[in-house]
Amino acid sequence: MERVIIVTPPSKTAKTIEKLLKNEGFSPVNVVNSGSEMRRMIKNGISADLVIINAPLPDEFGNDLAETAAEESAAAVIMICSGDIAVELESGFADLGIATLPKPISGEAFSRCLSDIEELHGNFRNVKESAEILCRIDDMRLINRAKSTLMKYLQFTEPQAHRYLEKYAMNNRCTRREAAIHIINIYEK
Repeated sequence: MERVIIVTPPSKTAKTIEKLLKNEGFSPVNVVNSGSEMRRMIKNGISADLVIINAPLPDEFGNDLAETAAEESAAAVIMICSGDIAVELESGFADLGIATLPKPISGEAFSRCLSDIEELHGNFRNVKESAEILCRIDDMRLINRAKSTLMKYLQFTEPQAHRYLEKYAMNNRCTRREAAIHIINIYEK
């Protein structure tokens, strides 16, 4: 992880987080002072490897921002908040790959959290990539089935079936998968 964004109101905790990150070798470290500013960055295609949210923020608590950052960016997310709230949020955040860290933070706990989030984020990235690959394989199977259907019922050659499917998708402004489903539904009733 290289680029880090800290979302925090100006405080001693913010300076502590920044110092701990620099001790761990993270650079550059950018500080954002509000949730709305961070949301604008996410909307504009944030390119951070790690987002640390020090709750509460001036304009929101920060839990919704953590979820948004995890779902809409490729960044790993750490939420720092008071101990009782951190425990409550931990179970809901686990499915999104968001780590929680209770205040006050110590150097040892912060370092352990960073290594945990790096491993967790890597696992989430692998799961997402695997899901995308499985989706592509499923699409290819469906498209090949539609081509076979066209070859069987309309006596098309494979290149003709391929061209027909491509042209159908283009003319109807749909994906090749949607075109394949439509063709299969027409001929294989």
